[in-house]
Amino acid sequence: MKRSLDFCRRLGRWLVGAPPVAAQTLAAAQPPAAAVGGAKVLDGISDIRRWFLRNETPIWFVSATNFNLLGIDLWVRNFRYISYIDCYDGRHPGVLVPHELPHAEFGSIEDINNYLLQHKEVLDHLKARGGAAKLVFLMFDERTEALAAEIGAEIWFPPAALRNTVDNKIETVRIGNKAGVPSVPNVLSEVRDWDHLRELAAGLGDDLVLQSAFGDSGHTTFFIKSEADFDRHRAEIVGQGEIKIMKRINCRGSAIEACATAQGTIVGPLMTELIGFTELTPYRGGWCGNEIFAGSFTQEIRDKARDYTVKFGEQLVREGYRGYFELDFLVDLESGELYLGELNPRITGASSMTNHAAFAHADAPLFVFHLLEFAGVPYRLDIAALNRRWADPDNIDSWCQMVIKHTDASIDILTEAPQSGIWKLGDDGSVTFSRFDYRRRAIEDENEAFFLRIMNAGNYRYEGADLGILITRGRAMTADFQLNPRAKAWIDGIRRQFKGEPIGAGVPKPQLSEPAFKLL
Repeated sequence: MKRSLDFCRRLGRWLVGAPPVAAQTLAAAQPPAAAVGGAKVLDGISDIRRWFLRNETPIWFVSATNFNLLGIDLWVRNFRYISYIDCYDGRHPGVLVPHELPHAEFGSIEDINNYLLQHKEVLDHLKARGGAAKLVFLMFDERTEALAAEIGAEIWFPPAALRNTVDNKIETVRIGNKAGVPSVPNVLSEVRDWDHLRELAAGLGDDLVLQSAFGDSGHTTFFIKSEADFDRHRAEIVGQGEIKIMKRINCRGSAIEACATAQGTIVGPLMTELIGFTELTPYRGGWCGNEIFAGSFTQEIRDKARDYTVKFGEQLVREGYRGYFELDFLVDLESGELYLGELNPRITGASSMTNHAAFAHADAPLFVFHLLEFAGVPYRLDIAALNRRWADPDNIDSWCQMVIKHTDASIDILTEAPQSGIWKLGDDGSVTFSRFDYRRRAIEDENEAFFLRIMNAGNYRYEGADLGILITRGRAMTADFQLNPRAKAWIDGIRRQFKGEPIGAGVPKPQLSEPAFKLL
């Protein structure tokens, strides 16, 4: 079924050392789900891994694609995916993509998930698997919760209302302040007009960054130096409630994922972020990938980021939240200070990096501990020792991922698209398909990459559309954080695999709505 251009465009934006918290604090914040296994206490990593490899309870990741939790099915028995987009042409044995049925135009990824949870093929499949299904999502809302309850399924995440509350960028600043995790110097306030903004920002300088409460990948981040800049974004600032008004700093973006558990906060490594590269995204300040490698920042910055993340996780528990979360940090390149950027109370586009790194394979992926937190099975785990192992540079290998968007200001219909799988980069810069695989660790060296196709033949290709995600070993950036020649060769080579044709003569191009929602 060919989808409308308006829908396709919106769909593309959905696509990326402190003391442990007392167990009784978390339990008081939110009681655990009923146990799905016996009462035996799991003692350490070995028991935890064995328990999930024998898991009898069906667990489903419901989302537009399975990108965010790639490979978790290899760690957790009876873990499956329900997806709206078929990235694998039906070749992934653990992915169910139901036939498309008529539906109202989707306005969010939550709408997609709600559609899937009402689809007869999905419901029949859940019933056939038996047992009370456990569901995990990238995004969900109160309607999703009601649909899950109707079919006797349980969502293994904190309630949607709580996630929505802490997801608010304004609230993130306040949570950070309570936790002792500083943000870039800022003022939180509604903004009436230009003069009011200047009054509010009197101590922040003339070069400002404004963010509204919700938004992703640069779509609601505004760089304001003049009244003309303000006027250009007036409708997105005035009347939008509290705005985060920040001093603009020369900074480097970073990301770190963690899991707030009953026995403390488990913290992954600090990752670099690819931001605003014109080869990958048309959006200034837009996220377009990550790198994970041992020397991503100085040891001092890495240690501070981990300490801040533990403190933030402890505060999240006090707010009632538990489970997987991600923090963005900003490193001020002039002062060396580390600042809290934003919180994502969920899995994210960086989760495939965290859950596939060497330290995860030595112990278990971070998301496994999220599942453990909701499974209700008693366990003992030395969080401090686990965090020390995960902080050891010897346990961190080098990977990168690049989210490739259509960057031209053009609209056409795709006639050809590359298949998902393992691709090779030749000495001459050519990119060719090697073999099908859905496991990213099947990549043998830096001249191979796993490509996950998002857009397929028959889809509209428009500015900002997510074409796919490229994952490879090694770095995508140079020491001074610019795209390296290998990354550029990969990007160019994959782009050449997509071919399109103009929209037919005499057919008016639909108007594109804003804002769009993210897929990853």
